Amino acid sequence: MSEHSESATEKIMSNIMDTIAENLPKQKSGKFDLGSASDKMRDKLFGRQKTIHRALGGGKPADVLLWRNKKISSSVLALATAIWVFFEWLDYHFLTIVSFALVLGMVVQFVWSNFSSALSGSPSKVPRVELPEELFVNTAVAIGTQVNKFLSFLQDVSCERNLKHFVLAIVGLWAAAAIGGWCNFLTVIYIGFVCAHTLPVLYEKYEDQVDDFLYNILGLLRDQYQKLDQGVLSKIPKGNMKFKKSE
Repeated sequence: MSEHSESATEKIMSNIMDTIAENLPKQKSGKFDLGSASDKMRDKLFGRQKTIHRALGGGKPADVLLWRNKKISSSVLALATAIWVFFEWLDYHFLTIVSFALVLGMVVQFVWSNFSSALSGSPSKVPRVELPEELFVNTAVAIGTQVNKFLSFLQDVSCERNLKHFVLAIVGLWAAAAIGGWCNFLTVIYIGFVCAHTLPVLYEKYEDQVDDFLYNILGLLRDQYQKLDQGVLSKIPKGNMKFKKSE
């Protein structure tokens, strides 16, 4: 090994902290400098330049998430809550719900086909219940598209050599794993569903306040890093370290 080389651990730590410092927003006079109103419109949080509606993809899904039609949005959220209550609180299982629904449908059809013919004197045709094949195809395609987008996003983060994005993705996956250990998969889906139907509309309503708060938090983190750099990291000796060759 070379006699005049720095510690590998020190190099890695220095590179990580320098990258974090470079990606954190700049700050002035103890408060984060947000600039003028026009600058804020051009430089939204995380570099977003689209409206919330466009960022969510636009169309009917974005309308539902942003409560453009309160009846539809509340109905969707109520249906999801009812499903979660049935499976989680009342301790029903998917097979139990499906079986009860099929039994109820068969009873209705049995009563309809027998009593209607007795009352009218002629057998009545019970309408057939058939689910269109396009429903299953479109559902599978939609799920596959979202899965491929997520995998592509992870691959892009892994290959773009941006330490900030890479660390954020790792932290996000770690948080998802921790949450998955606390509750079951259905509860995780329900929590995500509720967050998707509440956080975007709240952010759209209080966008400036949320941006200011998060930017101030980033400014405080930058201050703490500067104190750590001045008090600890800058005092780490960077002299030449000699390594003895083992005989």
